[in-house]
Amino acid sequence: MTSHASGSPLLFDPDPQGPDFAFEDALRDSGHHHVAGVDEAGRGPLAGPVVAAAVILDRSMPVEGLTDSKALTARRREALFDAIMADAHAVSIASVCAARIDAADIRKASLAAMRACVTGLSPCADAALFDGRDVPPGLPRELTARSVVKGDARCLSVAAASIIAKVSRDRMLETLCSAHPGYGLSGHKGYGSAGHRAAIDRLGGVARLHRFTFRPLSQR
Repeated sequence: MTSHASGSPLLFDPDPQGPDFAFEDALRDSGHHHVAGVDEAGRGPLAGPVVAAAVILDRSMPVEGLTDSKALTARRREALFDAIMADAHAVSIASVCAARIDAADIRKASLAAMRACVTGLSPCADAALFDGRDVPPGLPRELTARSVVKGDARCLSVAAASIIAKVSRDRMLETLCSAHPGYGLSGHKGYGSAGHRAAIDRLGGVARLHRFTFRPLSQR
């Protein structure tokens, strides 16, 4: 594997057979022991938080079937969530609420959630693989950070993090649905479905639930 500076994307083609441990193994070969995968869920919705997860998998306790959470059914994600939580070496989850998203922007909020979850791991990670092209600012200097484009489909640790983040956020939206009836949050999970947009037109947005810097809320 070609060596890259800390924080630079790793851009070789994904394995057509699905995610594997190639990225983690490269970091372990260079002396790292606890390599975390990091991903987020909820960048695009009109409501609810953005949620990030960091996962250090236990190689002696493999979780079968890990892949990008978007490629899985809800039932399969739930089953894999339980398996990861039971067998991973460490898991950390962090979220940034709608009000903080509006105060900054969704990119900054997503990176803040990623930074919070990876620094919240116990035991601490000494390297982290972040899904996408960005590495969060403000990470500990001793943490080796890499970004992996489409990492949730290429890297097992990132795939595990994508499942933890997605299921955690979906469960949060189920709770928010009970607190804010009328918006159908348990169905669309805060995304801009026709039903959700119609509910916003009828009821308006809710402070600290909706993202008022996102259209159509920003146009009201």
